[in-house]
Amino acid sequence: MSDLKEAFEKAVTDSKLLSSKPDNEILLRLYSLYKQGTEGDINTDNPPGMFDFVAKAKFDAWLKLKGTTADNAMQQYIDLVRQLSNKTS
Repeated sequence: MSDLKEAFEKAVTDSKLLSSKPDNEILLRLYSLYKQGTEGDINTDNPPGMFDFVAKAKFDAWLKLKGTTADNAMQQYIDLVRQLSNKTS
């Protein structure tokens, strides 16, 4: 396993151990970076229904990362979790 993947997996674990819950904007950023890093570009053009606000927000956040490489998304995720960890320490 590459160093980046190992660091990413550690960051995923660390994100669940943060002392305070990030706000919704940060949670969406974490979600979209995780999805881009693990699955790549969003695999559907059909957005969720307009009344499913949570699913629509997640869809839109992930869609904004279209074209971002998996490695880049993983690194951004790692950096964001480190930043959040430093804020809560």
